[in-house]
Amino acid sequence: MQILTKEAEHVIDVEKLTKRYGDLLAVNDISFTVRKGEVFAFLGPNGAGKTTTVEIIETIRTPTSGKVSLLGMDVTKKKRKIVRRIGVLPQEFSSFDRITVRETIQYYSRLFNCRNADIDGLIELANLKDKSKEQFKNLSGGLKQRLGIAIALVNNPDVVFLDEPTTGLDPRARREVWDVLLGLKKKGKTVFLTTHYMEEAELLADTVAIISRGSIVAMGSPEELIERNANYLALTLQSVDEKVFEIVQKMGFEPVKANHNNIKVRVQHPDDVQKILNTIKDAGASFLSLDVRKPNLEEVFLKLTGAALREDLAGGVAQ
Repeated sequence: MQILTKEAEHVIDVEKLTKRYGDLLAVNDISFTVRKGEVFAFLGPNGAGKTTTVEIIETIRTPTSGKVSLLGMDVTKKKRKIVRRIGVLPQEFSSFDRITVRETIQYYSRLFNCRNADIDGLIELANLKDKSKEQFKNLSGGLKQRLGIAIALVNNPDVVFLDEPTTGLDPRARREVWDVLLGLKKKGKTVFLTTHYMEEAELLADTVAIISRGSIVAMGSPEELIERNANYLALTLQSVDEKVFEIVQKMGFEPVKANHNNIKVRVQHPDDVQKILNTIKDAGASFLSLDVRKPNLEEVFLKLTGAALREDLAGGVAQ
């Protein structure tokens, strides 16, 4: 029977990692592992410690204490070997304006001494076949990010780090980038993704770690995090008359008023929804429509971090 080594099981192993900048504690004694072939999403509000942690793993920064290994190698001792086996897409990737998509990938393959890079394969993986002769300056934001992902793969890395890959993109462009990331997942690449888009993490990630104020506050699959931290249904009654709020409140629930005479109610059991609707009907009150749904990862994130999501990080870089 073949016994898996620690490297085969875990491509990243972080043990009791701490990073200080003077009196500022940026990362506070965190530990986690990333398995081979998984998409690992690192979530956190601005200043939570995301980028500091990732830059330590990428060998850019040194830890104050703790141990970090990547592919079985200590990141503080084997930097040269590690950088050859990882790919990195930084925030706001940019390149030379007047060279084409194909020329850009060719340039970076030479820069990284990757003479055997599969240029056509990378163009196809990034869904850029129709844009291969387009100059970089003429590409949309989404196309530039897809090109950046292709460049992060020129050395056929074991681990790919993507830092906020869809920030600033419109919804359509964001989904096109997601398609590329799903392609990486199908190819068995290990992807370390930092993001503040909950839908992105919920769709792509096998494991999610939520970091707040330098500490990991929760970790697991998206489904596990939702089940553990938001085990309820959200009932929304739209355009209700004034009596509905009081009726629901008297039943022992805690309705919350929303826009346009809507109310939202958390219920623990599906049967509670029918009880509320029957009671409203028996009281002669009315509403126009209803919506019942399970909570999502965003609600878990807000509960655990107590922080509002920032949809636009253009003004600064998360730390």
